[in-house]
Amino acid sequence: MKKKYALLLGCALALWAVQGEAKAEVWEGVVTRVLDGDSFRIKRGNQLVTIRLYGIDSPEYGQTFWREAKEGASALLLGKQVMVESMATDQYGRTVALVGFRGQLINAEMVGRGLAWVYRRYCTAQPLCNRLYALEENAKTGRLGIWREPRPVPPWMWKSGK
Repeated sequence: MKKKYALLLGCALALWAVQGEAKAEVWEGVVTRVLDGDSFRIKRGNQLVTIRLYGIDSPEYGQTFWREAKEGASALLLGKQVMVESMATDQYGRTVALVGFRGQLINAEMVGRGLAWVYRRYCTAQPLCNRLYALEENAKTGRLGIWREPRPVPPWMWKSGK
């Protein structure tokens, strides 16, 4: 039991380090449903909270690699108790957050596996965003996930082109 809490505390401290002195809300919950590669639902006490992963954007429904991104997020998250650091609330009422599980930052895992892009317009927290850019570059070089495509189209461009 002590090991579990030490791990959760370590994850929380790693997440807090991203924002430096800012005071963000950190809590834990169990992922009950993955909606796509960057959105899911977490049970927090008696309520369900919809989470949007901070700083990343995964392929949209119907876009190439959409299913792979959702399956990748499901493998990382579904049924797991995760740490959540709330960064903001978006226009749809979702909690935009950093999410950790067993020392992994899920936001970074998705980018590093080639299952999401860094969402350049909204990724502003440093040094986190620089880390995400480096992971994205490694995924490109390794031709992982979306980077197997000759010219992958980021979701924000794909949506505007529809």
